[in-house]
Order: sequence, then structure tokens, then C-alpha cells
Amino acid sequence: MNFSEVIGQEYLKSHLMKSTDNGRIPHAQLFVGKEGSGTLPMAIAYAQYILCSTSADKEACALKCAKLAHPDLHFAFPVAKNDVVKSHPVSNLFLTDWRKFIELNPYGNLFEWLQSLGIENKQGQIGVDEAEEIVKALKLKSYEGGYKIMIIWMAEKMNTSAANKLLKLLEEPPKKTVFILVTEDEEQLITTIKSRCQVLHFPILTESDIAKCLVEKEGTDEPIATNIAQQSDGNFNKALHLLHNDTSDEQFEQWFITWIRAAFKAKGNATVIQSLINWSETIAKTGRETQKRFLHYCLQFFRQAILLNYNAGALVFLHPKTPNFKLENFAPFVHSGNILAINKELNDAIYHIERNGNAKIILLDLSIKLTRLLHIKEEL
Repeated sequence: MNFSEVIGQEYLKSHLMKSTDNGRIPHAQLFVGKEGSGTLPMAIAYAQYILCSTSADKEACALKCAKLAHPDLHFAFPVAKNDVVKSHPVSNLFLTDWRKFIELNPYGNLFEWLQSLGIENKQGQIGVDEAEEIVKALKLKSYEGGYKIMIIWMAEKMNTSAANKLLKLLEEPPKKTVFILVTEDEEQLITTIKSRCQVLHFPILTESDIAKCLVEKEGTDEPIATNIAQQSDGNFNKALHLLHNDTSDEQFEQWFITWIRAAFKAKGNATVIQSLINWSETIAKTGRETQKRFLHYCLQFFRQAILLNYNAGALVFLHPKTPNFKLENFAPFVHSGNILAINKELNDAIYHIERNGNAKIILLDLSIKLTRLLHIKEEL
């Protein structure tokens, strides 16, 4: 992957190319950015630039990198057992799937990666078996005599045992060895890992960059591309889902509206609590990644409601399709008196689900709190 294939982020591209050209290549770097900002494509393009700038046959090097088959380019990413790999799952056992995943959408997220492996109901992780594989691979000599590069995608999914095993290697790596850790949430990384890395923060993509890419690469009409870019929150992966009408949002909308209606009725009506229990059980039966995506969708729904409530309709792009539900009727119930508390409770629920809490209990607790928060009156 060339830098030209990475959307936007021109300043970071220039910085990485100049530092490489000047021989200043930090041995451990941490690329931090939200989903869809291009951290992984940039890591792959950077790795190719390093490997091919010192290669005698640059064309052959570029071809091997394009296929993610360069012998000195290594990957580690979250995995879990599936129907094919039934014990000790490590990245090398999933390389064919990984190459196909990157080819289809290098801006894809963790849920989509796990979904492609048929394990979306599990939480992928980078475990100690993976760390041992990394140590073995990087202790070997470079195949082509140049740099060896290890890209660790979603490094925040590295468990403590794996992180501790890699610490010494990160601190004293073999000669001409480069680590590129890619993360969406650096706070989940242990401090000793972060302290050994040079950190690059990626801003979200601009609307103009997303719209331009949709027009040039997807053949989207300019007005449609502009509209999608405005809705995408700087996330190119989200823009692709909006372009191709992601059906998961329709399911999320049904769950959300069922939840909201039950929460409204529950005040002073104990019998409705059973509806909230049933709702919690339904969501709890899905995988944890689906639960987290749904809660993020809820956060977005509440944000859209408060924008509409405060006359910022130009920024509202959500148009519910559920019969007899209108966002303008719901919006007055989301205001300055409760939005911060609602955001806090949703983010707390995401946090606890990520840490393997009991989803049914977490969602029911959230539901009961929501019944109170939605009936708070705004102080004028």
C-alpha cells in the first residue's frame, strides 16, 4: 500500500517520509486514532516505504508489500478460536483471512474482522501465545537483509501477560527492527508499553477528504458523497456503511425505540419493568462487540436528539424509519439537564461490557437509570 492510497492525513505522511529519508526511524511507534481515521493503512504504507526505500528491487518489494506477503513484514492482531483454529489461536494461522480483509477494506473495524472469522460473538485478544510468536519472528535475521517490521493492530486488545512478555523486546529490539502499534484507545495500553513508544495522534478525516474519496474510488455522485461525509463523523469506514446502506442500523433503531418506549412507560408502572428485562435479555444474547456497537449507536441517537432540540437541525442526519416515531417529538426529552448523565451511563455500560461484565445485568441497570433520566425536567 502506497501513501497515495491513504486518505488525507497529509501532514503525517510527510512527517513519516521525511523521518525515513533522514534515517530517523524510531524502533517503536504508536499510531493512535479513532476508527476510520486511517491508522492501519498508514502503518502498512509506512512499513512499505521503509522496506522498499532500502531494497535493491523496489518494484518487487512494492508488489510483495501490496499483497502483504513481504517476508520481513509481520502482523499481529486480535484473534480467537473458531471452527478451523480450535486451540492456541495466533495471527499466523489467520494470515489468509487477514490479507483478504485488508484487501476488501483496510479501514474496517475490529467487529468486522471478527465477523469475517465467524467469531463476532467473542472478544478477540492478543494473548501470550501471540507474544511468543512475535519474539520468535523478530529474533530471526531479516530475510532480505534490511529492516524487519511488526505491525500490531488493535494493540489495546493485548492482555497483560502478552504485554509483559514484549516489554524487553520493545526496550531492546534487535537491530533494524521496527514496531508499529496501532490503537483506537491508548488509555487501555499499559503505561510501560506506551512509555517505550513514540506516539503519533491521528485526527479524524475531514469531510472534504472523505467526500473526495467516495467520488474517486466508489464512483459516488458528488452531492451524495458530500451528504455521507457530513454524517460520517470523520470515519471513512462509517461512510462506506452509509453508502452501502448498512442493515445493522435498522436493527439498532428497532432496539433503541423499543427501549425508549418501555423506559417512558416504566415510570410509576412496575409491570413495564418486565419489558425492560425482556429487552435486556434480547440484547445480552448477542455478542459483546454487537452490544458495544449498539450502545455507541444509542450515544449517537441521543446526540442527534439534543442537536434537534437546540435548533441545530442542519447538523441532524438521523431519520428514523420506525412508524409512529418522530425524532422531533423525542428531542425535547434530551436536554442540558440529562444529556451528560445519559452519556456517562452509556459509556459506563460500554466500559463494563468490554471487561466481560454480565451483559444482562449491565443493560438492565442502564435501562432502570434511563427511566429516571428521561423524566428529568430541564432547568430554565
